[in-house]
Amino acid sequence: MTLSSKLCALRVALWGPPPASALEARLIRKIDFLVLTFTCLMYWSNYLSRTGFQFAYVSGMSEDLSFQGNDYSIANTLFTVGYVLGMIPNILALQVVSPHYWLPGAAALWAGLAMCLAAAKNPAQVFAIRFLQGLVEASTFAGSHYILGSWYTETEIGKRSGIFASSAQLGSLFSGVIQGGIHTNMDGYRGLRSWQWQFLLDGFIGIPIALYGFIFFPDVPRRARKWLLTEEERKLAIERLPRRQQVKTRMGWSLIKRVLGRWHWYAFSALFAWSSMLESIGSNGLFALWLQAERYPVRDRNYWPLALQAVAISSTIIAAAVTDLPSIPRWTVNPVMAVSLIFTSIVLLIWTVPFGLKFAAFTIGGMGYAGQATNFSWANIVCAGDEQERAVVLASMNMWSSTVQAWWSIVFYPATDAPRFRRGWIAMICIAVVTLSVKAHEQPGFRSTPAVSLHRRSERGCCNIGSIPLRRG
Repeated sequence: MTLSSKLCALRVALWGPPPASALEARLIRKIDFLVLTFTCLMYWSNYLSRTGFQFAYVSGMSEDLSFQGNDYSIANTLFTVGYVLGMIPNILALQVVSPHYWLPGAAALWAGLAMCLAAAKNPAQVFAIRFLQGLVEASTFAGSHYILGSWYTETEIGKRSGIFASSAQLGSLFSGVIQGGIHTNMDGYRGLRSWQWQFLLDGFIGIPIALYGFIFFPDVPRRARKWLLTEEERKLAIERLPRRQQVKTRMGWSLIKRVLGRWHWYAFSALFAWSSMLESIGSNGLFALWLQAERYPVRDRNYWPLALQAVAISSTIIAAAVTDLPSIPRWTVNPVMAVSLIFTSIVLLIWTVPFGLKFAAFTIGGMGYAGQATNFSWANIVCAGDEQERAVVLASMNMWSSTVQAWWSIVFYPATDAPRFRRGWIAMICIAVVTLSVKAHEQPGFRSTPAVSLHRRSERGCCNIGSIPLRRG
């Protein structure tokens, strides 16, 4: 194999096959800059704010606002309740209201709500703001996956979804760095505590991103803004998608039958509802709570958990890139992250282990995020023949995950159980075992060949959470 062919193979593995023409190359560059960049920035600022709450809690907010008992868990649960209630309305709104208005508008709203947290005087006010934040932020994750699935082909979407999902972890990482720096240099500046400056900065960052979206986000291919894409580019954006995705479907009561009459909604909702509980170490800030209980300095509580975010970012991107290869089925990422979390849970269930092993176990907990982008890419591809069904399935995956999370955190990870969370580690092992059972059996000819035939074969397939028809071998 020549050097040129090796570089070409590396390019395909890392970023997909090269464009077929100069026009397509220009189009993909525009999509990456206008669509992928905005969705990543939006989700990054979303998680900057979301994770900022975790860091604020362990950086003085709990004492300043007199949090008691399970107040922290209640605040997280109310955010989740708002998130769940807003999920389907937000995703369906994208079918009616232009996404280039809806998504940037939501970004501006949650930036404002983040700044409101800086003015909170007691837990009750925090509860109310967190609920409203959940309602607004519900637009981001599933909505962005829907947008990505509207622009990218099957060989492109996994990698872009991986980059998008990793932007959340980058938000978490930056939040820890920012809060650590603010606590060191700005605590008490102009009469504000460091956690208040954290929330204000979250808002100051979010507003320009919303403005960027209002100006540069092009919408979906059928409604692409003319001053951002030429007519030739817009037509190509539609033509290069699977043929079944070029057929326009409609909103209406028939959507209920289309969603409930196919296996997609049941299987993908169940898959992500349970497998996403493997993210509990990161989503509940358990690493930082352990460090707080051990009385490590605030600086360490903010910086050390960034190791988990680094694992989450790298594993998400690697899994997304690898499963974009024709020979690697997308479902294989789920057993990998399940085995990783079984190891982590066993170590933390034992608890009396050396510091380094415990630190490693919390860090490996970042593997729980590895399947996020891949599973949503999988759903995007399988549901590509029906725009509205695809939107509902993507939103439902996130909605059911958040529904489980709403009570999961209170039952298995209440703040009163910190830092050991014995029930939580037992529950984690159980969920990991369930995730290990997810497999896909390849039906004859069920491979990533012509889009229409793939869609028809997937429509005939019957599915449950233990056996999901695969889009390729």
